Amino acid sequence: MKARLIAVGERAPSWVAEGFTEYQKRLSHWLPFELVEVAPGVRGKNRDAARAQADEGQRVLAALPKNAYVVLLDGRGRNHSSEALAQRLEVWRQQGRDLAFLIGGPEGHSPEVAAKADESWSIGALTLPHMLVRLIVAEQLYRAASLLANHPYHRA
Repeated sequence: MKARLIAVGERAPSWVAEGFTEYQKRLSHWLPFELVEVAPGVRGKNRDAARAQADEGQRVLAALPKNAYVVLLDGRGRNHSSEALAQRLEVWRQQGRDLAFLIGGPEGHSPEVAAKADESWSIGALTLPHMLVRLIVAEQLYRAASLLANHPYHRA
């Protein structure tokens, strides 16, 4: 099983990219994890935000691996403790499908992307910069995998 983080947005700040790469490397022992960036839709004065969201959605759907289990990152999704996320990761592993985690653009996910999701995950009630969400997802997946492996990274 492999996992892919498909995120709207390009050129993460160096501190996000470095942190993501660190957790991606650590996670590789248990779950190969790649980042796929998709170009954001064009926004600005006299631009249609719904059209930008739809364009992003098309690019996100095109980046999905075939038959992947799709987890939408969304503030209205299900919250997990670290231990509960580890249990979800184990369930996902048992399904034997690749995983795709999706981070939308400023307006969120297009309806077509939302319809493709198998489940939604909220990392909290706070509104966070989408670039930061990349880093949080990578760290939390590493924490979940380390819990399953009885690795001492997670100390409650």
